Amino acid sequence: GDPTPVPSTHTGAGPGLVSVLEDEVAQNLLKNADLVVGLTREGFIHAPLQQTILATGTRIIFVCDAPEVLIRNMPTPEDKAEVEAAVALVRSSKTMRVTSQAGTDLTVDLDNVHPGFQTGFADDAGRWDHWPSKMVLFWPEFTNGQIVLAPGDILLPFKEFIRSEVVLAVSGGHIERVDGGADARILEQYMLDSQDKWARYTSHMGWGMMRTGDWFATEMYSKHEIMGMDARAYAGNFLWSTGPHPFLNRDSYAHLDIAMRGCSITIDDKPVVIDGNLVD
Repeated sequence: GDPTPVPSTHTGAGPGLVSVLEDEVAQNLLKNADLVVGLTREGFIHAPLQQTILATGTRIIFVCDAPEVLIRNMPTPEDKAEVEAAVALVRSSKTMRVTSQAGTDLTVDLDNVHPGFQTGFADDAGRWDHWPSKMVLFWPEFTNGQIVLAPGDILLPFKEFIRSEVVLAVSGGHIERVDGGADARILEQYMLDSQDKWARYTSHMGWGMMRTGDWFATEMYSKHEIMGMDARAYAGNFLWSTGPHPFLNRDSYAHLDIAMRGCSITIDDKPVVIDGNLVD
């Protein structure tokens, strides 16, 4: 028979730290803590256990980047107010549209998308956050149109810059077709090799608001030194992902985050990003 695929924690969607997932003593310790600081890349971000721990009121802050990246992207209390305003805008709106000069033209239904944010600190009971980060993100059920990855966009967790144009046709949240050169073939092969029925579906989407982010940090560090949060949270990016969707019960390890520059994003015709520049 076919070999059972082994999920990779390097995508950020793996099962997490088995030592914790199989140890009730460790789990109870975390449930009784006020604050848990996660310093391992595996973590258990996408495991149901994390939600169980958070439900007890425990706060979790995930920290896994180079010290200089952390210092440069130190969060402030004002950051939280800004991302909360973005969340409120998404929650009160119906449609997001993403366009770019490269050819992206994507329409996203904002009904029932469960908007949230990351801001770099966890100050509320039962909250998970990631330092460094500053972004709004949500979980659409329906996305339709075309996404064009242009040279200079970033594939995470591969931590690689796109070198050749990739055109993705999306219908009903499903990636119907991937066209292009070498980078397109890599994406297509990744989806096939994952043997994951949700690999071709879109996951969370949103935009970055971290003005201290450095797009080229991805190029300046070895892959094991950073998580790539500069790219994920970069102010004015369009961040979208593939694979898991907790609100549609899509458990998937085929999780990619794709950070794009140069896009324009409107929320019910209100611009929040213009040509890759965050609108104040």
